[in-house]
Amino acid sequence: MKPALVVFVKECVESLRDRRVLLNALVLGPLLTPLLFLVLMHLIVGRELEKAEKPLPVVVVGAKTAPNFIEALKQQGMEPRPEVADPEAAVREQRLDLVLRIAPKFADDWRAGRPAQVELIYDSSRQDVRSEVERLESMIQAFSTRSGSLRLLARGIAPSVAAPIVIASRDQATPQARGALLLGMLPYFLILTALIGGMWLAIDSTAGERERQSLEPLLVNPVGRGQVLLGKMLATAVFSMASLLLGLLAFFAVGHLLPSDEPGLGLIIGPRFVLIVLPVMVPLVLLIAIAQIWVASFAKSFREAQTYLGLAQLVPLIPSVLMMAVPMRPQLWMSAVPLFGQQITILRLLRGEAISALAIGIGVSVTLAAAAAMFWVTLRLYRSERVAISA
Repeated sequence: MKPALVVFVKECVESLRDRRVLLNALVLGPLLTPLLFLVLMHLIVGRELEKAEKPLPVVVVGAKTAPNFIEALKQQGMEPRPEVADPEAAVREQRLDLVLRIAPKFADDWRAGRPAQVELIYDSSRQDVRSEVERLESMIQAFSTRSGSLRLLARGIAPSVAAPIVIASRDQATPQARGALLLGMLPYFLILTALIGGMWLAIDSTAGERERQSLEPLLVNPVGRGQVLLGKMLATAVFSMASLLLGLLAFFAVGHLLPSDEPGLGLIIGPRFVLIVLPVMVPLVLLIAIAQIWVASFAKSFREAQTYLGLAQLVPLIPSVLMMAVPMRPQLWMSAVPLFGQQITILRLLRGEAISALAIGIGVSVTLAAAAAMFWVTLRLYRSERVAISA
């Protein structure tokens, strides 16, 4: 292990002298992702709170047909706007978010005791309009329920007759679990922090040395290629872990700045979170380090390796997008999938759920095995002339 230790110290010392590596590994990585996360959370939560508190502007077509109905909606927070000629086209072209159209026979049906029709015109493909539609629907439903009860009372019938079944909702979600719905991208940000932390060292120790023509003299020394590769991998992993640890501390500070009053978000990262996440992430950091070295080994220049590893940063995004697009109940086998298992573990920690030692053990073991397999693949590449001889 002594040759590997010498290479490890060499790579660390050279990286500490390189301002570019220090800036990206110990500053940009740990600080950029938490700040980006904080900005996103403030934008999302602030936007929803602003919509919920402000009056709801809605273009109303046929408002003169149902003045009492419009007045009741205004009391609930709706702000009627003048009608437009072609509401469907206006919504399709995104000139309007939501239009309420009252049927011409609304007044006649209302006086006759028949169901009166109204139409909500909106574009369901726009996520930002969904909350406005739900808010207007709840206003209309509240008015409909109240009016129906008054009609029954006027006929001497108890309103409860029309509701033979009453649904009592018992939401078991804790504020922490509700907050985790907004924090689904946090695992990706943590993994991205580790990726950025080791990326520059992995590039510099492979493609950078090839470009400077200093890798070949290192490899011709009477030292096993495995020792050289092990030293480079450990140095890359150390910088990744340092970046991850600094990132966790930054997220800990960011947790105090999140808007926690309304949506149920609280301090999401504490000592327990850090103590569990770090050992869970160590095998993944080793896998990331050796994978970055393997990818950078195919590049002939620093810039080319930077392009390759820049694209590789999108890989951890796949499990996050998959879990958000296709919600699934965590299963034990998922812990055995690198990246996927770590993200599930972090999400369960955010929700305050119990995590079995078996799941953590399986995830750690399988990820370590994957790192070992990746090390063997990279070692075969290091033993070829493709890496040993500079192009």
